[in-house]
Amino acid sequence: MFENIIAQAAADQLKEDVLSHRLAPSMLFFGPEASGKSSTAIELARTLSCENTAAWNCGCSACCRHKSLVHTDLAMLGSRNFAAEIAATRAAFLREPASAAGRSLFIRSLRKLMARFSPAVWEYKPKSNKFNPLPVLQAVEEELDEFEYLAPASAESVNTAVPEKRNVLEKHTDSLMKNALKLEDEWISDAVPVAQVRKAAYWSRLAPAGKRKTLIIEGADRMEDEARNSLLKLLEEPPETISIVLTAERREFVLPTILSRLRPYRFFTRNASREKEIIRRVFRENSAQETGPDSTQSTETKMVGQGLVKAYLDSFLPQPPEKLLPLAAFFVAAVSRSAAALAKSRGGGIPPALITVGGYCAPIIEDAGFERTTDTGETVQTLISQSKNFEGRSFPRFLALTSDLVSSSLKQCSPDPNLIAFGDIWRKCLREAQSAKVVWNQRPELTLESLFFRLREELGKV
Repeated sequence: MFENIIAQAAADQLKEDVLSHRLAPSMLFFGPEASGKSSTAIELARTLSCENTAAWNCGCSACCRHKSLVHTDLAMLGSRNFAAEIAATRAAFLREPASAAGRSLFIRSLRKLMARFSPAVWEYKPKSNKFNPLPVLQAVEEELDEFEYLAPASAESVNTAVPEKRNVLEKHTDSLMKNALKLEDEWISDAVPVAQVRKAAYWSRLAPAGKRKTLIIEGADRMEDEARNSLLKLLEEPPETISIVLTAERREFVLPTILSRLRPYRFFTRNASREKEIIRRVFRENSAQETGPDSTQSTETKMVGQGLVKAYLDSFLPQPPEKLLPLAAFFVAAVSRSAAALAKSRGGGIPPALITVGGYCAPIIEDAGFERTTDTGETVQTLISQSKNFEGRSFPRFLALTSDLVSSSLKQCSPDPNLIAFGDIWRKCLREAQSAKVVWNQRPELTLESLFFRLREELGKV
């Protein structure tokens, strides 16, 4: 029980609650990204459905279906970093194609995405080709079935020294990954939509096929208002045969009325040695200690104190943090210079915070080779072109990095009452930009233009 969860006290507490029959009907797993919240929620679902002792090596039919993420008593919705996990697990499998564990890990990463299109949570519109993911989903399912049949089950079934055989595996997994990421890019919303919460609420009230149902909602701190209201109704009177697990990075971002109905379990970033152990054991990356995330830990990771596992996963993204961070610094510096020029033109002095923030970002910009500018159009076009229009759903991460840069730079300033107002302006405007992108699906270019003008006006008054 929870043997696959490494170095998280929350898993130990959950095990104790399960064994003592004190498990709450609804729970919140909160903590930083890549800290094991999702894996723990999935393991909890397997534990509650197990027909025997709930040990990890249990071979009962319920456990086998849960490990493959095909059990009908499990429903999952909400967004997560699918692209990075799928790419990382594919790389792990290709390093050891004869490993059953590596193959299973890659399959599970795909099924985590595919679960978002289960009839339990997805409302299909067959008459609309534009909003119908079924053709792509069917292609992924067919390729996955073929992969499970063809993928090697033992060391004797494939000789990785033969290029032709390895090329077949690489091409097949690459096609699987591309189709899967098309599903994510075109049909997975950053915010949890109300239609899926309503479908999940209806599914929750149906009788389970086995012992107990589990509903996992990831990104509960990124929900539409209507979705929050629908979820609240479910949490007020949850069916007796279901356990509900919400995950979030920040507990305080969950609506208080929802939070009051959840038992919280906090997840932490593990220490470096444990993070290396996870990279080695889970992703088969034995070079992590020399050339992996430990030695190439990004500026972002050092800045916000996030773990090596997140840094490792992020390295597989089409827009990794080391590329997004200079873009965020470029944006922050351009806004600061423009706001300073505006404040000066109005006859006032330049706020010291603007100088500090700009100076903090300057070395990052210079290392990346960006030219200084105060022009809105030039700034936005540079960001769009350099990020390839923020491919790989990287815009929310860009906004998060922007916020981190501002917070880190303000810590360099001497105590000043204006700093609070300065930081609040950045946080408020960035939240609004995030909502414009997530809720209203506004294009990054328009969001950046609006954000630039709003920040310049507000910061020029401080």
